[in-house]
Amino acid sequence: MNSELKKFMYLLLAFLAFYFMPVESARLQNAAVEALAMLHEYAREHVLLCLVPAFFIAGAISVFVSQQSVMKYLGANAKRWVAYSVAAVSGTVLAVCSCTVLPLFAGIYKRGAGLGPATAFLYSGPAINVLAIILTARVLGVELGVARAVGAISFSVIIGLLMALIFHEEEAKRQESFAALPEPEDNRPLWKTVWFMASMVVFLVFANWAAPKVPVGFWAAAYRVKWYVAALALISTVASSWLWYTKDERAEWFQSTWGYALQVLPLLFGGVLVAGFLLGRPGHEALIPGEWVASLVGGNSFFSNFFATVAAAFMYFATLTEVPILQGLIGAGMGKGPALALLLAGPALSLPNMLVIRSVLGTKKTVTYVALVIILSTIAGMIFGAIFG
Repeated sequence: MNSELKKFMYLLLAFLAFYFMPVESARLQNAAVEALAMLHEYAREHVLLCLVPAFFIAGAISVFVSQQSVMKYLGANAKRWVAYSVAAVSGTVLAVCSCTVLPLFAGIYKRGAGLGPATAFLYSGPAINVLAIILTARVLGVELGVARAVGAISFSVIIGLLMALIFHEEEAKRQESFAALPEPEDNRPLWKTVWFMASMVVFLVFANWAAPKVPVGFWAAAYRVKWYVAALALISTVASSWLWYTKDERAEWFQSTWGYALQVLPLLFGGVLVAGFLLGRPGHEALIPGEWVASLVGGNSFFSNFFATVAAAFMYFATLTEVPILQGLIGAGMGKGPALALLLAGPALSLPNMLVIRSVLGTKKTVTYVALVIILSTIAGMIFGAIFG
């Protein structure tokens, strides 16, 4: 099918969809409202303090972090225990959602990180969230919290190793192209680059530090000073970029940041609209009735675990929102196995997330990554349900 015929078919399908659309349907109208409401909520809560700092970090990785440094710790020839430890620990420290991790993932992957460590980082960023795991244990039970922690840490490594194994030939050629590139000269001390990058990471982490359910302990204390720490980190970022980098280097940094924003934002916004139209926000009905989902995830059968995993993979979960959502579903009859399956797949995947991953890795690698998350989460849910269900 040539390109002109494809365009005609797309236009014809769009025409027929709008022509026969039951616009008077209350459910369809509500779904449209939910799509806009979710995008509105996403724009207000996740763009300025989550995505924008992440774009700047990704841009800085592309410009200021040498390819040899990335390849030394995350490349295909790096020691496996070093590469996967760095990937998992980085994700734990950042504790970002499935969309905020995307520009960071794209930055290290394009800079020379191996496919295995890069996808381990991609999974661990939103999945291994220490605060979310603690909240899971407090609200949903210790067994589920421990299972989530063990599953998320294990999956980040397993998924990375399997991705590297499945695509080892393609990855070997890709790494050869990076190895052939000359190393640019950089007379700047390493500690300056580390300080500059760390300042941006600290701002990202503390600017998005969520309020704890119980206002005591370390998490509550950190929340009380979050804006002071974030402000100091922002001042440090601006000052270090001005003092240690030239005007041309800053211009290249801004250009790289803008490139990531242009690549990621349109796909994210489109994916959020579709997710909102189909499933809506937590506690709000959209095109697919919530009771349908609740009725399909009862018990601990293969189908209930698989359905919970697939549904979670296409939904969008902002950081920590999966816990109250799951609390409601468990109250509606959801089994313990499907609950764990949702916790392992939901935070790490979403429809917007998949669209952006495809633009970085291509269709084949994206489908493989998503399939691995779904398969492993389903298996883990079935095992957990058989033991504790």
